[in-house]
Amino acid sequence: MMRAKPEPVQVVKLRRDSALKALVNGVPYIQFLGVEFDRRGDELTAVMPFADTLIGNPFLPALHGGAIAAFLEVTAIIELAWTGLWEAMEAGRLDPTTLHPTHLPRLPKTIDFTVDYLRTGLPRDAYARARVNRSGRRYASVQVEAWQDNRARLFAQATGHFLMPEKDV
Repeated sequence: MMRAKPEPVQVVKLRRDSALKALVNGVPYIQFLGVEFDRRGDELTAVMPFADTLIGNPFLPALHGGAIAAFLEVTAIIELAWTGLWEAMEAGRLDPTTLHPTHLPRLPKTIDFTVDYLRTGLPRDAYARARVNRSGRRYASVQVEAWQDNRARLFAQATGHFLMPEKDV
C-alpha cells in the first residue's frame, strides 16, 4: 500500500503563517497597537514596535501602562486561540486555507487580568511570550512575560484567566 507523498515544508509553513495572519487581522485593536507575531513552529513571540503614540509619560519617556497591559492581554488571547488552531490543524480537523478575518473561531473572553509592572517600559520595541498554564473546555489560565532588550530583564508580566469559547473546529 502506497502512502501519499508529504507536502513540501514551504507549503505547510505558508498555510500556518496565513492562518496566524488571519487570526491576528481579525482583531482590529492589534493593528491599532501595531503588534505583530513571529511564529517559530508552534511558539509565538509578540512584538510591539515602538511608536510615539505609545508614550504615556513624555518626561521620562515611558510606555503607557495601558498600552503595556493591552499588549500583554492581546498576547495571551492570541496564544490561547493559536494553541487551539494549531491542535485542530495538526489533527486535520481544520483546513487553514478556509480561515479569513471575517470567518474565525471565537476568541477567549477575559475573566480577569493582573499586570505586574516591574520596571519602566522604555521607548523601544517590546517583546512578549505567553505560556498556557491550564486550558480546559471552559477555562484557561495564561502567564505572559514582556521584555525589551534583554529576555532575562522583564519589564512587565501578567496572569490572566479566560473563558474559553465552545469548540467550533
